[in-house]
Amino acid sequence: MLKEKLASKKIVLASASPRRQQFLKDLNLAFEIRLKPVEEIYPNDLKGSEIALFLAELKAKAFENDLADHEILITGDTIVCIDNQALGKPKDKAEATAMLQNLSGRTHEVISSVCLKSTEKTTTFYDKTTVYFKELSSEEIDYYIKNHQPFDKAGAYGIQEWIGQIGVQKIEGSYFTVMGMPVHLLYDELLKF
Repeated sequence: MLKEKLASKKIVLASASPRRQQFLKDLNLAFEIRLKPVEEIYPNDLKGSEIALFLAELKAKAFENDLADHEILITGDTIVCIDNQALGKPKDKAEATAMLQNLSGRTHEVISSVCLKSTEKTTTFYDKTTVYFKELSSEEIDYYIKNHQPFDKAGAYGIQEWIGQIGVQKIEGSYFTVMGMPVHLLYDELLKF
């Protein structure tokens, strides 16, 4: 249904994330990947969803003059929030360890935002899911970091990986939002777009 509705459009995904790419394939959409380096810096006064929305829009702005009339650009961002603090991607093993220790035995929010941009308009939206982690041992954290290298993931973990399987007790909200894209909202917004 979505594919037919977008038949005259070309979808451009500005993300190197294999998960986001798979979501578009699962929606049966043909798309092209275009990447531009963007320094993910946001104003200090932004909180939670404001950060995720700002970063998705920032990534879309990099393509401001590069879109053809028939193209729809999709950018996205995911952040993990705990104690009103946003956790981005860890720079190294020490930072990943600290993030996972902070999440251990606690509840946090994962916020994933999406920006749809064409030459005529821009739409930005987000979704939020609450994740409950069990108490993680230092051995579990070390094992996960060593074997899964979660340096490309907000909060230093991927829910679909080993740590999600053994550590996540429950979630409230969309599993796909935690993986990096609120697919249910993307589908609805693309239909409207």
